[in-house]
Amino acid sequence: MNVWLWVVVLGLAAWAAHWGADQLLTPLKMLRKQWGLTASAGAALLAIVTASPEVAVNVTSAARGVSEIGLGNLLGSNIISIPLMVSIAYFASRKQFKNNKEHQKHLDANLLALNKRSVSVLSIPYLAIIALVAILTLPKAWRGLQPIDGYIMLAAYAAFLTHAIIKGREKGEKVEWDKKKVWLSVAGALAIAVGAFFIVKATENIVSALNISEIVGGLFITGIMTTAPEIFKTWSVVKGGEVTAGTTSVIADNAVTMTVAFFPLALVTTPIEDFQLFWVNLAFVGLMPLLYSLFVHQSKELHGFSRWQIFAFDAAYIVYLLTMVFFVLKLF
Repeated sequence: MNVWLWVVVLGLAAWAAHWGADQLLTPLKMLRKQWGLTASAGAALLAIVTASPEVAVNVTSAARGVSEIGLGNLLGSNIISIPLMVSIAYFASRKQFKNNKEHQKHLDANLLALNKRSVSVLSIPYLAIIALVAILTLPKAWRGLQPIDGYIMLAAYAAFLTHAIIKGREKGEKVEWDKKKVWLSVAGALAIAVGAFFIVKATENIVSALNISEIVGGLFITGIMTTAPEIFKTWSVVKGGEVTAGTTSVIADNAVTMTVAFFPLALVTTPIEDFQLFWVNLAFVGLMPLLYSLFVHQSKELHGFSRWQIFAFDAAYIVYLLTMVFFVLKLF
């Protein structure tokens, strides 16, 4: 099968997986209202679904014996997602929202509005998760992803979700469950499974045709493709006036990817073949939420990201690409 046909299959599979995730969002959104969760806490709950394509891809790659694709997907999607979604959110929020004087102040100041609570609820706990991954995988005696590491990371996600819900609980609302949307959720789950299978299958064939390693394919093919459809969701949510929800959801998604999506790779014992490539990528995974936390902490009366801070996120990703090309992969 021609490599370009596999590229088309990859794109269609990524779309199918994210369509499925969108259908699964409905029951969780209803639960968020019923439980009275704030935007930041709700993002942590909804991330179980919004990050499900990445989790399904890693389950599939582990089952097919190509866990390095999953490892690359785990790292690559978590590096590109924050600068990409923050940039998309900034441009999507450059419009007036009816009867929202607070947002007008952010527009006048060229800021991307953000609830400061998102740092304590999401960003700092996510940094703790990355630190835990480093402790479990970097020391020579423990190097690699092992079953015990997977169980520890599942426990870390349970703690992350519990913390977010406790910190962001308000009075709940009464909701009515729609049977049609519930059945669509079932169809969504099937779409995620089928999409994940073909994402991994297409990546296997593309890396074979291009003669590149599976982990590099995971970093720059699978990782980007599983993240790219989130652009439309972020744009739509922010355009609809939910600026904080649209901007913070990426942190919650990444926390799920680094914990729940870590589990299947650890369960089949994934070795780290290229240590330099792994630690460099893990360092940039940590850099993105660190910048996020520092930039929000700098904001005073109006909480959010300024235009130069948005550019700083994008510059950090460009530095990552240059580091990979010239110092890690040594392509030139």
